[in-house]
Amino acid sequence: MYRFLLTPRWWGINVFAVLAIPLCLFMGSWQLSRFEDRVNTHQQQEDRSARAKTEAARPLGGLLPVDTVTSGRQASARGHYDTGHQLLVPDRTLKDKHGRQQGFYVLDLLRTDGGKALPVVRGWLPGDAGSKADTAKVPAPPKGEVTVTGALQASENQGTDGVQAGGGLPQGQLGMISAASLVNIVPYEVYDAWITLTDTQAPLRAVPPAAAEGSGLDLKAFQNLGYTGEWFVFAGFVVFMWFRLFRRDAEAARDAALGIVAEEDPVLGGAPGRGPAPQGGAAQGEERGAGEGAAAPAPRA
Repeated sequence: MYRFLLTPRWWGINVFAVLAIPLCLFMGSWQLSRFEDRVNTHQQQEDRSARAKTEAARPLGGLLPVDTVTSGRQASARGHYDTGHQLLVPDRTLKDKHGRQQGFYVLDLLRTDGGKALPVVRGWLPGDAGSKADTAKVPAPPKGEVTVTGALQASENQGTDGVQAGGGLPQGQLGMISAASLVNIVPYEVYDAWITLTDTQAPLRAVPPAAAEGSGLDLKAFQNLGYTGEWFVFAGFVVFMWFRLFRRDAEAARDAALGIVAEEDPVLGGAPGRGPAPQGGAAQGEERGAGEGAAAPAPRA
């Protein structure tokens, strides 16, 4: 009854199922491992951030380049502020006990003893970076040689929250904190990193460090979790369709063995199904009627 499994059609179905099911299970397990890695990385980043608040600051040079391990660590640098190139970073939100507030960062460039400049976010102010009333509250940076200490951060990119990569900002404003965006603004080299000060001048408020890219429970992490479910559903769907096709063909083979005429299955699109056998009496009656008509004598003239 199961000889249909040896047909070329079923060879193709079986090969597809044997390859598709392990592939779906493998891809689902891989996506799940990606999600678990992001969860573990997020927890490690949280632990490092908690330790960084109590650890002593280290010199900037020993923490570069910025990666998931050094991001958020307390760094120190010595130099003097370039008061002629103070920049405002507009449309940045800060979350506190009152909720999320819109404002702007105050960024200054610290000319270090090594010659390069370090972008330093001295703090955040509520308001509009284009309003003279709001920008008038920005305190001037300290003069002379200073030592700054703050959380080390990687350069921003187009995917960072709050970044305005399209340009078109007024003079004195910066859409993205990165060495690439500063190269045409200042006439000296800039570190591919920045720090946010822990201690700020009033009325500035400290900007909390952000988690390193790829280490937080962001949208990508939950996309991995969603893909995990999709791949496992695909594997179950392949099993379901194989069983559905197998049962259909097995029933058709059994019906054929019993002499039951198969009729078209409307659900499976033309596949053979079970149907009632035609009544033999009617067919025999038609045969008999046709025979009698042929045997009747012709009328005499």
